[in-house]
Amino acid sequence: MRALGIDPVHDTRRTFDGLLSAMSRPGSIHTVPAPADHAIITTLVDHEVTVATSDEVLEKALSEQGRFNPESPDEASVVHVSDHTTVDVRNCKRGSLVEPSDGATIIYRVEAVATGDADETMVTLSGPGVDGDRTLSVTLPESELSALAAVQSEYPRGVDAVFASEDRLAAIPRSVTVEVA
Repeated sequence: MRALGIDPVHDTRRTFDGLLSAMSRPGSIHTVPAPADHAIITTLVDHEVTVATSDEVLEKALSEQGRFNPESPDEASVVHVSDHTTVDVRNCKRGSLVEPSDGATIIYRVEAVATGDADETMVTLSGPGVDGDRTLSVTLPESELSALAAVQSEYPRGVDAVFASEDRLAAIPRSVTVEVA
């Protein structure tokens, strides 16, 4: 979607590869085209995927491509969170025991995401794809990450969370246990 500065072929392929790696190795950091949240949504969303976003630039670009299928954050398949106060992750779709994949994918726009120690809120991840445990720091309030941890505690139900800073992303799939440090 050139309107967002994202090459619809090369950038979406790089983003897809980054997302796939991040989901298979939770808490690892991957570089993608900037802005990362726009690249992720451009990669994931087609005309059938429901989206919740308050980003007017993104909404306009998706609409012009016939790819904007708006829905409330409580019902959308992809929820774009550019301001953590606008969406309560506890109200997002979490799938069911029969169809856990019906849970939403939450894309958080954050200032920074990093591995190891940092001045930001820390989470410890364990479970499939994580060798032992892994620490991730994210520029989100502790309360938001605690809400995400609560949502992830009902495996196989839950959400897939992606944290996108300028040109970096990290992911926490629903199968991973999240502990806020």
